[in-house]
Amino acid sequence: MSPTRRGRVAVIGAGPAGMAAALSLHQAGHEVMLLERYPQARPAGNILNLWPPPIKALALMGVDTTDLGAPCRTEFRSPAGKVRVRVNLPDDVVRDYGGGFIGLLRPDLYERLLAALPPGVLRVNRTVQSFDQDETGVRLHLADGHVEQVDVLVGADGIDSLVRRTLWGDSPKREHRLHIFGGYTFADVPGADRALAVLTHSRTVQGSWTSIRSKGRDGYQWWMLCAHDPGRPAPSELHPAAAALADGFPAPLPDLIAATDPAHVQRWVLRDREPLAQWSKGRATLVGDAAHPTSPYAAYGAGMATEDGYFLGRRLGGVDLSDHQAVQAALRAYENPRKPHTTRQVQQAWMLGKLFHHAPAPLRPVRDAILDHTPLLQKVVGESSPGEIVAQIAAIDEAEAQFAARTT
Repeated sequence: MSPTRRGRVAVIGAGPAGMAAALSLHQAGHEVMLLERYPQARPAGNILNLWPPPIKALALMGVDTTDLGAPCRTEFRSPAGKVRVRVNLPDDVVRDYGGGFIGLLRPDLYERLLAALPPGVLRVNRTVQSFDQDETGVRLHLADGHVEQVDVLVGADGIDSLVRRTLWGDSPKREHRLHIFGGYTFADVPGADRALAVLTHSRTVQGSWTSIRSKGRDGYQWWMLCAHDPGRPAPSELHPAAAALADGFPAPLPDLIAATDPAHVQRWVLRDREPLAQWSKGRATLVGDAAHPTSPYAAYGAGMATEDGYFLGRRLGGVDLSDHQAVQAALRAYENPRKPHTTRQVQQAWMLGKLFHHAPAPLRPVRDAILDHTPLLQKVVGESSPGEIVAQIAAIDEAEAQFAARTT
């Protein structure tokens, strides 16, 4: 096979989506600029769970995944401890990855991604103010007055994406009317299982915890989630607010929060945007939250973002980026399989939030009786999640085989 012309690609935003896209595109043989407006690539949050597919994709992109996180088996429980859902994975997935949730700290993922980036790819303090494109390429207009000409533009610039807004216009954020407190500790707390993720729902609050692994240390992350008016200010003290929400939840959750340094507690207001029907236009496309902003409610935004970046690079492998039609075809081949999967996760997170936190008070006992005495939640979550994991692992295997065939 004759060598493909090396194209030039700009990726805006150095989060998980942008770094994964840069890595995969570099492996595809293209010249990549990863443009970050801040002085450094910085994590927006502290705690994180990944599924096996993004772990697989990270390793294929050259990221060191050794000891990255703690694999956990996952259960949904009632406040009385009744198991409502067990996420049962196939034996081969458990053998290869240890569990369906891999608990880690978000800064650790950033460190591993940054360490894998080739020198010169990441360019900080580079703010893109606008761009325009035609069949010959894309022109980026930077805040410092420079203009960069590239063959393909990738918007990895988050929920307030300039690239998304330029391609498809503005759209309102969808308020979930929920907020979440999250923290982590490396304390040895009695009753906390090192290989378990437990999501417990009371009538109005979700209280959850998982084991984590960070820099050779074993610990735990936790989060408390409840309804919240986004127009109201945040509590002045996050740690006491989280502890108050955990009052009445079964051990070890209250003890994990008590053992947490208040400096290791953060809070987020949950919001997303309606899924887009199309991500790509011309020579520009979207990855991660720019394409499908995702609530962290039983979803995995960083994982899907990592997968997006991986698949985009694999689809552009072996493509002559000077060929406008070839670029458009490759971008369609990237986004079309991703949209059903990401839309399903975004919408499931939205619906679970409404089910557990916005049901009218008279209906809550009925809801809980259904969840405790029928297989509804097991089918919606316990069976669909393993199916999605297996499907995405298979999609990665297929993409890797096709990528090898096009680039060798």
